[in-house]
Amino acid sequence: MSDDFTPALGRLAPTRFYDPVVALTRERRWRSSVVMYVSPRPGETVVDVGCGTGSLALLLARAEPRATIVGVDPDPSVLAAAERKAAAERKAAAERKAAAERKAAVKGEAAAGGNGAGGAVRWLAGMGDALVSLLGAGSVDTAVSSLVLHQCPVPVKQAILASMHAVLRPGGRLVVADYGLQRTRLMRLAFRTVQLADGRADTQPNADGVLPGLIAGAGFGDVREAEVVPTVTGSISLYVAHRP
Repeated sequence: MSDDFTPALGRLAPTRFYDPVVALTRERRWRSSVVMYVSPRPGETVVDVGCGTGSLALLLARAEPRATIVGVDPDPSVLAAAERKAAAERKAAAERKAAAERKAAVKGEAAAGGNGAGGAVRWLAGMGDALVSLLGAGSVDTAVSSLVLHQCPVPVKQAILASMHAVLRPGGRLVVADYGLQRTRLMRLAFRTVQLADGRADTQPNADGVLPGLIAGAGFGDVREAEVVPTVTGSISLYVAHRP
């Protein structure tokens, strides 16, 4: 893959507007489902490919602080935003812990354990087809990606999925949340906003339902569309699979 990449919001807006725009996609709804399908366990390694501003990676870290979460993205500006977001979470958690300790001291009680910040996330700059060079072949338990593949030409979609397959351990899980088959006229109409931002050539294959076949073609087994979430920008599908 070239070092060129489509910015987080494509032609639509600067990266700093990414989080407010993504909120329009019922982000909390589908991100919580992604975490459910990932179900990170203590000691596992989860890589978020195209992590953007870090919302999903941080959510995974909060869900299981004893897992190792790695966020990978080629865009230094979004990685900087992700680190700022993580730092703000750590600061807020430290302040909550200090307040709890002060309150407990006044009452003569022991403060509750934990700081509520979740685990730390490791941020790496890199392309989605270079995961093996970043992390090592067969080193990851779960690979996730959200709202990335629709921005890529089909060969790049294939390269990223092949890279995710290669970095997973046998039996490892794949969870992808992205624009999939747009089944209704309303969803196809709503999806035009995405196509305006990211171009029709790269996005139309997703709208035509290409992703399950590409996932299977990369070597994954038990590929299924687990959920479909309608949004004002088209329907987002959650695909799950595993590396045999």
